[in-house]
Amino acid sequence: MSDEERFDSMLFTLAQQHTGGILDVLDTIFSFLARKTDFYVGAGKGEAQKILLEKFKKYEKVGLEKHEKEVAEREEADRIRKEKLRKKREEEEKAAASQQASKIVEVDDVEAQRIIEAENAKKTEKVEPAVVEKPEVKSDKKEDEEEEEDKTKIKPNSGNGADLDNYKWTQTLQEIELSIPVGPPRLKAKECRIDFNKKHLKVQVKDRVIIDDDLQHEIKLEESTWALDDGKTILIHFEKINKMEWWSKLVNSDPEINTKKVNPENSKLSDLDGETRSMVEKMMYDQRQKELGLPTSEEQKKQDILKNFMQAHPEMDFTKCKFN
Repeated sequence: MSDEERFDSMLFTLAQQHTGGILDVLDTIFSFLARKTDFYVGAGKGEAQKILLEKFKKYEKVGLEKHEKEVAEREEADRIRKEKLRKKREEEEKAAASQQASKIVEVDDVEAQRIIEAENAKKTEKVEPAVVEKPEVKSDKKEDEEEEEDKTKIKPNSGNGADLDNYKWTQTLQEIELSIPVGPPRLKAKECRIDFNKKHLKVQVKDRVIIDDDLQHEIKLEESTWALDDGKTILIHFEKINKMEWWSKLVNSDPEINTKKVNPENSKLSDLDGETRSMVEKMMYDQRQKELGLPTSEEQKKQDILKNFMQAHPEMDFTKCKFN
């Protein structure tokens, strides 16, 4: 802890006990200097004011630089969020246009006549009713029980999250995207208060509290940001700590989604960070091994340890040992 920080807790306590804000705090400090010290007269007439101005200018510069840095970081985060949103909208519009185009098939007159004749032939042709055997349905008690538990859960939206009354959230294995409509009229960023830590989120617009609850799982604070889009929508980006699980709710008071119906997008392993990529590759390897009836990576590791131990101790008899 630095020398500057070691008194922070004491000063915070002092500030919290002054309901009148910073003016009350300063009044108490200057009163203490006048009553309990010789600050105003000890160094000569006018020296106390000179000292105060020097310290004020020094820390005014520190405070202004800190403020400018925070504003620049917020503006950059806002720019990145808007750029992500723009690209996402373009991709959705492109996908919708592509899907619509795939439904339209242009045919010439000859092809049109052939289609008409084929349709007419189908109408006049007598079709024998087919006999379809009813497949045997096997009851699986465990699956039935799981389905019963899922009845109270809602279906995920297209982004594997939920569309709720006051906000919408989506997710991938790596991140959470939260969208909160707050306009019209357009708001300014200073009218929005967004506070979050590893496990809690509070969103307040003017005097209206939209969210004030614990998150379902922890997030990475240093990778999480928020921005106000066009004065009408609050966009919040959370980076998950555990990148191998789907969230069933954003905050504890939300309704649960059925994570069994999550539809993850196809992604390249090269898009994942090193740790997540290693875990995914291990899971894929273990799954292939199980399908082939071969040992998983953990089972193979145990077998290798046992093999090395047996080779290191040839004097021991392992013939009557049972290995699970």
